[in-house]
Amino acid sequence: MTSPDLRHHGDVDAAPGLADFAVNVRVPHPPRWLRDRLAAALDDLGRYPSKQAEERAREAVARRHGRSPDEVLLLNGAAEGFALLPKLSPRRVAIVHPGFTEPEVAFRDAGIPIHHVLLGGDFTLNGPFPDVDLTVIGNPTNPTSVLHSRDALKALPGKLVVDEAFMDAVPGEPESLAHDPDVLVLRSLTKTWGLAGLRAGYFLGDPDTLAKLAHGRPHWPVGSLTLEAITACCEPEALEQSARFALQAQEHAAYALEQLQDLVVVAPNGPFVLVRVSRGAHEALRHKGIAARRCDTFPGLDDTYLRVAIRPPEEFAVFVDALRVVMEELA
Repeated sequence: MTSPDLRHHGDVDAAPGLADFAVNVRVPHPPRWLRDRLAAALDDLGRYPSKQAEERAREAVARRHGRSPDEVLLLNGAAEGFALLPKLSPRRVAIVHPGFTEPEVAFRDAGIPIHHVLLGGDFTLNGPFPDVDLTVIGNPTNPTSVLHSRDALKALPGKLVVDEAFMDAVPGEPESLAHDPDVLVLRSLTKTWGLAGLRAGYFLGDPDTLAKLAHGRPHWPVGSLTLEAITACCEPEALEQSARFALQAQEHAAYALEQLQDLVVVAPNGPFVLVRVSRGAHEALRHKGIAARRCDTFPGLDDTYLRVAIRPPEEFAVFVDALRVVMEELA
């Protein structure tokens, strides 16, 4: 049976009425230009998603990453990608933790043996690793915000699956493996572009592996609005804006690091930071109207950790003030 805690995500912590520092979506809604693109596509909802629209989206993703269209599999969000992974039929899987829990849910539900690789200390990769034929890891890793080097990732055993859902928040994406034909890379567009309610993502990989993942999917697996969003967010103008967002996120992360320097576990490499707090801080913050992501649902962490979404300084100051009061009250 799958532990129900593995299904806990930040949207559960972000109850209505709370200031949301639990969900890692960068903005509360898509930018105006993207909303206009999606609104213009509404007139096509009376028709089934076309092959031409799917091809345009795949070609846009392929150009964005220097791949060929047959190395792209479009998804209804990264979560669908995790659900497809058991189709690869691995005998034994290594999942690097603390990390996003949906891959483990998928493999456990499929009855595939899991080996936890628990990272401690600064949560960087270290050996030894078990003998497996597939390894799953996030980069930057959710919730630790650690950015692993490409060399360290390539040394991992078996077929490598890298969740790069937050890589576009890293300026220049220096450790991305999106160009590597031997690695299965998962990307999400929902975090940067405020599309969590639409679901938009894709796999990058070799055509044979993608064919295994796609086998058995229903006809028209990705809707028209998602196809339009994927196309739009991979065009040059969007990539330029995304690069600016990444630099801005780095500035916001530096501010967060300065404000929480005694609590931050590792320097953030994504739009969130992992902090070590007193027990009870999660609930105490909720009583003050602040939502942060509890971390005792991540293997390898306990209730002394919180994952906090990094917001612009004027917003993040609200969290910092509330946390200071809570830590004083719990001392």
